[in-house]
Amino acid sequence: MVTNSLYPLTFAPVFKDYIWGGRNLERFGRKLPAGIIAESWDIAAHKNGTTRVDNGRYAGKLLTEVQDELGLDLIGTNCTWAQEREKFPLLIKILDANRPLSVQVHPNDSYALAHEGNELGKTEMWVVLQAEPGAELILGVKSGTTKHAFKQAILDGQLEPFLHTLPVKAGDHVCVPAGSLHAIMDGLIIAEIQQNSDTTYRVYDWNRVGADGRPRPLQIDKALDVINFEQVQPKVVAPKLIEECSGIRRSLLCRNQYFMTERVEMAAGSVFEGHCSGESLEIWGVFQGAVQLNNVYLDAVQFALLPAAMGEFNVMADDSAMLLRTYIETVQ
Repeated sequence: MVTNSLYPLTFAPVFKDYIWGGRNLERFGRKLPAGIIAESWDIAAHKNGTTRVDNGRYAGKLLTEVQDELGLDLIGTNCTWAQEREKFPLLIKILDANRPLSVQVHPNDSYALAHEGNELGKTEMWVVLQAEPGAELILGVKSGTTKHAFKQAILDGQLEPFLHTLPVKAGDHVCVPAGSLHAIMDGLIIAEIQQNSDTTYRVYDWNRVGADGRPRPLQIDKALDVINFEQVQPKVVAPKLIEECSGIRRSLLCRNQYFMTERVEMAAGSVFEGHCSGESLEIWGVFQGAVQLNNVYLDAVQFALLPAAMGEFNVMADDSAMLLRTYIETVQ
């Protein structure tokens, strides 16, 4: 039972037309504009893209406007730091890697604050929604890689021997802390949960050109400042079981100082009961099946934002369903 006027918010996505995209997001219920579409920003409040509420009494308002009105009642007391910096803490997106992304790295908060103004760093995680046979990611470096040899390989345009590849399949998840050298390769559709940042330092772009016929800019010096060269040949890690009862199985995917993400598997007819007590927002995403989240219907692939002060909520599975649940459990 809802205890106040707050409710689960859904949003109209913002689309990005980067050169590595395609049209595959149409398979996930997205009504795409013409052309190449690489990313669907599903919950976002960033200067480069802000989503607009499309349900309930806040319909038509930008997420930034809702945060201006609700403040910590929206994002939670664990995110007081974000309110002080006039930031929404997270960004949720889906990526269509129809072609490989650049080899890149994201800074941590302290480096971003020193070099990118009020921008946050970027710790993120991926959940593979769809993978072509043989699909893979790049994450970390191969054993024996040194910063000096890596820099020379960038300048020579021959970075491939130093890149660690990671085969993946649908359902896999990968945690990507700030400082991780990475690239999402072609043949993948991925859901991404991340800090609210759009700062990327490219180190290698496969010697290709952008839409204007010119090579896309690289940020080699900044990248070399922040790459974690001790992240050597990481592997895909299995989910860790949290709880299983009453037709609901909860597993931990990623846990860090910025967010915690669970996979929640629900049998048909099962009900998850929760409570937003004011400490943290919750973001729920449906990846398989369909649910009723209070009075909001969600099917795959949709996300909803539960305001931190919303109070009690329940998730009822119409049929068997798989969801992601993200919240912020620590105070920075």
